[in-house]
Amino acid sequence: MHSKSGPPSENESRTDAYAALRLQEYRRYTFGRNLSGAGEAMQGVVVVWELYARTHSSLTLGYVGLVQVIPVFLFAIVAGHIADRYPRKTIVVITQLLSSLCTILLAVLSSVHAPVSLFLFCLFLGMTCRAFCNPARGAILPQIVPAGILANAVSWDTSVRRVAVMLGQALGGFLLDWTGRPAFAALLPGVVVALRTASTAHVNGKPDAALPAFIYLLTAACGILSALTMASIQFHEPHDELRSKRQTLEWSTLLDGIRYIRTNRIILETISLDLFAVLFGGATALLPVYQKDILHLGPEALGWMRASSSFGALITAVTCAHMRGFKHPGRAMLWAVFGFGISTIVFGLSRNVILSVIALAALGGLDMVSVVVRQTLIQTLTVNTMRGRVNAVNAIFVNSSNEIGAFESGMVAHIAGPIFSVVSGGIGSVIIAAAAAIKWPALRSYSNARD
Repeated sequence: MHSKSGPPSENESRTDAYAALRLQEYRRYTFGRNLSGAGEAMQGVVVVWELYARTHSSLTLGYVGLVQVIPVFLFAIVAGHIADRYPRKTIVVITQLLSSLCTILLAVLSSVHAPVSLFLFCLFLGMTCRAFCNPARGAILPQIVPAGILANAVSWDTSVRRVAVMLGQALGGFLLDWTGRPAFAALLPGVVVALRTASTAHVNGKPDAALPAFIYLLTAACGILSALTMASIQFHEPHDELRSKRQTLEWSTLLDGIRYIRTNRIILETISLDLFAVLFGGATALLPVYQKDILHLGPEALGWMRASSSFGALITAVTCAHMRGFKHPGRAMLWAVFGFGISTIVFGLSRNVILSVIALAALGGLDMVSVVVRQTLIQTLTVNTMRGRVNAVNAIFVNSSNEIGAFESGMVAHIAGPIFSVVSGGIGSVIIAAAAAIKWPALRSYSNARD
């Protein structure tokens, strides 16, 4: 029998699919991290719905992606340096609280019908907080689980993440619909009056009854509770090691993470493949356009459409958690990126709601294979004193692919239409997978050592 919070033995970790979940501090970590993830997913649905309802412009959706990638480029390298030099838990708690404050500001802006530019600036501030939070939070995981079950921990963490994101997205769409109904106003009349000081969105020139400000406040509450949970985690943080290696903040130390990745070919190729594949496959950025103008569905459908990709990712992540890992992770990732592109093309051409949902679920599941492979390789092939900086560089790749991909999709949709944008992006992902398989034989043939 395992103890309630003690680590399993090496032999047990090979066969126990729930090894990481038996660790109390890991459970706290993944609950705190993914509670904020649920809130961010909820906010992500609501903010694009609100801004698209007000502007009816796919270019606005592109700007949402752009303003959220700029902070990553500006601050992620510095954030990685800080994560390797100062207590990581403290960094996570402070930045999470500041991010929640930005979300509260979104609620204020929504309630007074503020200009779109202020929304974009607030999203910029929120992503700045996350740019400092993510490298430190990612570097904590290997400090609370034994190396033998790190892959299992990553798989379960990504599984819980997908549940959180899926629920957050579905709840965001549901609340958009529910807060616009008379039943909500009757249940919380004081809240409605306080928040709806001006119309929050207009559809076809008429005020919409939904109340995004209320949902933003729920997101902020999730963030605050997440910060408190992360603060309660107990683990050995190597303060002496960090202090002894503190250096002046200069380019030579800031770029250590980039140099480290450049010397590790497998990590570099894995991150690069994910970057370029997702950069061209930004279908989810245009979901508000598909929901409203192509599939002609209500606002609650936007949450379900976003949640369907998370559902596919969840199924994949749980499956990975019950496996010993991929024997050839690079090969698995190449096939996943190829399938990701095919699923994107199917979604872009679909006019059937069921087919669209299935394509989104497949897209999410194949993307999860890429996530599990990338995260596991980064955590296992990086030394502890470099994890903050390496995670920072990884954050640049991941967020730039997602957010610049969203900007690219919005721009192409504005010029050539949403269907062309999505389908051409899927074709680009297929080409990237084929080119990587030819160009990077080391990634294609990379194999995990087994006893």
